[in-house]
Amino acid sequence: MKKSGIKPLIWSLGLLTIVQQCLHADMNDDPLLSMMKMDKLEILDNAENTIKWDGSIWIGYDLNKISLYSEGERTSDGLENSQNELLYTRAVLPYWDIQAGIAYDKNADGSRKWAEVALSGLAPYYFETRAAVLFNAEGNLGLRLDMEYELLLTQKLIVTPSLEADFYTKDDPEMHLGSGLSSIEAGVRMRYEFMREFAPYVGVEWKRTFGQTYKFDPINEVDALFGITFWF
Repeated sequence: MKKSGIKPLIWSLGLLTIVQQCLHADMNDDPLLSMMKMDKLEILDNAENTIKWDGSIWIGYDLNKISLYSEGERTSDGLENSQNELLYTRAVLPYWDIQAGIAYDKNADGSRKWAEVALSGLAPYYFETRAAVLFNAEGNLGLRLDMEYELLLTQKLIVTPSLEADFYTKDDPEMHLGSGLSSIEAGVRMRYEFMREFAPYVGVEWKRTFGQTYKFDPINEVDALFGITFWF
């Protein structure tokens, strides 16, 4: 059985936690800090019993950080796909970071390594936005866009619509990727924050693949979901 891509994230979390506890920052205006945030850890209501995750860890200072991102999904048959990124993050403007590093994608049939440059931050009207440009040794160029918005119904009840879109310049049958618009995911999640650091949520998500990607991996489905989000 194939191992899930979530295990490296758990090991990395443990390592960064140990580093944080062992390193004692000076009492100045820029101490060494770290944070682990699991934006999504959810179960989809479908026949495959899909589990999805989307999390990040960073350690560093106010302007400079090392960040690890991981997202993916697995079913009862094993790993479906995962996207993992190790990036140097530099704050360049208020609420905006530029990032550069490497990415590693994996599915049941193969894997790819990418070089990556990304811009992440808070767009006008408080849209959390991330745009990543990737390129690999096979000559493929990718663009991954993520956007979400938080709507506070009360201080604890929060609705979050989200949108993700992926584009590529070349077909990659091993990774089930086609050129042009490859896939779109759109969802709405409603969470209740029992505390700032922990909240369960329910939601619905639509995912569709397009063009040659649809031939490699035909998806056009809507799923209800339940999950938790937490950070520390």
